[in-house]
Amino acid sequence: MIRAVIVMNTQGKPRLAKFYDFQPAEKQQELIRSVFGVLSSRAENVSDFVEADSIFGPDTRLVYKHFATLYFVFVFDSSENELAMLDLIQVFVETLDKCFKNVCELDVVFNFNKMHTILDEIIFGGQVLETSSTEVIKAVEEITKLERASNTISLVPKSVSGWQAR
Repeated sequence: MIRAVIVMNTQGKPRLAKFYDFQPAEKQQELIRSVFGVLSSRAENVSDFVEADSIFGPDTRLVYKHFATLYFVFVFDSSENELAMLDLIQVFVETLDKCFKNVCELDVVFNFNKMHTILDEIIFGGQVLETSSTEVIKAVEEITKLERASNTISLVPKSVSGWQAR
């Protein structure tokens, strides 16, 4: 099971944090600080896989990818494959790139809802739903269309609103 997905910048500021097992807000902040402490102290030429037993408890691993100014971190237990999680990070980043045309930190900050929608299409409840960025893009576009349509729906028929204007 995937236990958490964290996107943070190189200063340790979380841009997206989603925990799939309940953690109080204070504990989440502590875990994010601990993860950043581990990542920031690692050399550039070492593996992207980290044993996270000391941070998240026994049988927990962490895989991350560093892109530009962002760390993409997945925390998971031993039932998940490390290489599959690394590939899932790649799918997540590719999908973000397709949605935002060369994603950057500002896209993540100003499009928070879309980030969560994309992540929810890939992972839900700690389980992987979709590994194809093309399928995720289709689902996100469909959700966006529905949101736009629901924003334009008028609850008052035009004939009634025209009657009030007279």
